[in-house]
Amino acid sequence: MVKIRLRRAGRKKMPVYQIVAADARAPRDGKFLEVIGRYQPTAKPHSITIDKERVEYWLGVGAQPTTTAQSLLRATGLLYEMNLKRKGRSEEEIVSEMAQWQERQSARLQKRLAVKARRRQAKKDAQAAAAASAE
Repeated sequence: MVKIRLRRAGRKKMPVYQIVAADARAPRDGKFLEVIGRYQPTAKPHSITIDKERVEYWLGVGAQPTTTAQSLLRATGLLYEMNLKRKGRSEEEIVSEMAQWQERQSARLQKRLAVKARRRQAKKDAQAAAAASAE
């Protein structure tokens, strides 16, 4: 059975992962069939590059993505695009659906960043209030 999974590379405390198609029996960093992408979790923001054609090929021949690889494929929108193709949508519909999906993802990211900024500000305010009351 072929799996789409992550293969660790990089140096100590600075991981870079290759997204590979590999035999399920092979070790994590061992023999693989093909490199189909790259994931850099330490980059700000995280960097994911995937060869869509090769991922579609491997999924088409029955490769199973691991949960982590599947979440990365979902984050890039590849699984959503493949699902639209499978449903028989036209190319124009797929392009418009993917544009809407990109907008939803960017809105979700902006909302998450706003929440994070509010929490950070609330924490600073609480620390300032605690310091003022301590004096």
